[in-house]
Amino acid sequence: MAKVLKVGIVGAGISGLAAAKELAQYDPVVFEATDSIGGVWRHCSFRTTKLQTPRMDYEFSDFPWEDRSQSFPTHAEIVEYLHGYATHFDLWRHIRLNSKVVELRFLGGRDASSADLWGSGGKPLPGQPMWEVGVCTGQSATVEWYRFEFLVMCIGKYGDVPKMPSYPYKGGPDLDEEATKGLMRGKKVVIVGYKKSAIDMAVECAEANQGENGQPCTMVIRTLHWTVPHYSIWGLPFFLFFSTRSSQFLHERPNQGMMRSLVCRLASPLRSGMSRFIESYLKWKLPLEKYGLVPDHPFVEDYASCQMAILPETFFSEADEGRIKFRKSSKWWFWEKGVVLDDGTRLEADVVLLATGYDGKKKLARCCQSPSAACWRTPTASSLSTGEDSGGAPSSSSGTIHPLIPRMAFIGYIESVSNLHTSELRCKWLSRLLDGHFKLPSAERMFRQTAEETEIMKRTTRFYKRHCISTFSINHSDEMCEEMGWESWRKPSWFSEAFSPYGSQDYTEEAATGAEEQEEEEKMAAVN
Repeated sequence: MAKVLKVGIVGAGISGLAAAKELAQYDPVVFEATDSIGGVWRHCSFRTTKLQTPRMDYEFSDFPWEDRSQSFPTHAEIVEYLHGYATHFDLWRHIRLNSKVVELRFLGGRDASSADLWGSGGKPLPGQPMWEVGVCTGQSATVEWYRFEFLVMCIGKYGDVPKMPSYPYKGGPDLDEEATKGLMRGKKVVIVGYKKSAIDMAVECAEANQGENGQPCTMVIRTLHWTVPHYSIWGLPFFLFFSTRSSQFLHERPNQGMMRSLVCRLASPLRSGMSRFIESYLKWKLPLEKYGLVPDHPFVEDYASCQMAILPETFFSEADEGRIKFRKSSKWWFWEKGVVLDDGTRLEADVVLLATGYDGKKKLARCCQSPSAACWRTPTASSLSTGEDSGGAPSSSSGTIHPLIPRMAFIGYIESVSNLHTSELRCKWLSRLLDGHFKLPSAERMFRQTAEETEIMKRTTRFYKRHCISTFSINHSDEMCEEMGWESWRKPSWFSEAFSPYGSQDYTEEAATGAEEQEEEEKMAAVN
């Protein structure tokens, strides 16, 4: 017989931990498929993998780093930080490791309307179980069933389901850090890709091949992207260009109104000039032209799609030593001794590493393949799993709730410069939604909001299918604060409001409580 509980959480990465902390009043159960918390930081990182943002921009609002410098912590430091967070807030009592969710079953009707699915009164907790979750523990094939009133999916977009080439293949071994390094040592290695994982692997390969018997590593680049050596541009802090309220005022955002739209159109030359200013520094600082690595699109398009990568310190020095080489090719295929590029060039390779990304939609769909998962059989909900709708972005409220997938939330699917901050704020929003502090907007409004965000992304970057809010993240946070009854402008002065970056510390519970108390005092004064 299935156990009946209030809230279930799938995944114990940063989003799952934040959800467990913010929803602790419901005594949630957190199912983690692996033997450790930490998500991609624990299971999809290399020795050289570091955070892409300074540590102060990647911390929970109520659990700051002990070292609050502008350094970039390693993946091991991040895992240690997450363990400290789980211990400090007593989250381990909620977490069940080695517990893999293998099936979800929706217990409602398949033909219900949005109002019926979510309840005409807008109450997310219906008082009866809505989801049945099948879990396998450890190496056991036995499925244990749980029933929940509400389910929070925190399995993320990265890891587990790789984007594999479309040709026939038999697969390959899953390698840890040491096994990968051993595989590359003394071998001719080709790495397909040019984003963060590919860049990290190239450095690992170069370091493994130092010495007389070392072989160079060749990166096959299908699409060039801008890379950044550090968070400073011509001596100016990077946040001034994109992470302040004044800088984001220059970029389009949802619900901006006619006057704001006009300002954004007039500001188009300024946005382009800012992008070229950054590009000029990167071409001066890095040997991009020397190696033919200058992208053919503006920097702002990579930033707006969350594809900007921070380079390891030794990346170009290894290239200068001849241990990393670059070849551009939009297509490639295997031959018996390596790979062939689209111009017919043949590269000999002992090992080919595919840094081609992961498929978050298929990863989600794996949990929902049961015929009884009725909500995934509606056209709109199916598109959430396949990525066919809204450029791959779920039609949702605050990027968290899908109107046609009842009593379920998704945390960790929207990207920003700091995914931890984005996930934590959505968990705070979700907690207040379940507590009944506000109601969801109509399904029509949710779909309209997502369509508008998609159109903005299409006008901003050719990589619009990535649901990234980096150019209007402050506005996104403003809207959630207003729904929660918080003040949206959270800085102590107009100057800092305009020119200081926003981060997790601006959304602490103390600051929110103070704003709510002030609002209540103003209401009382008006009554008197």
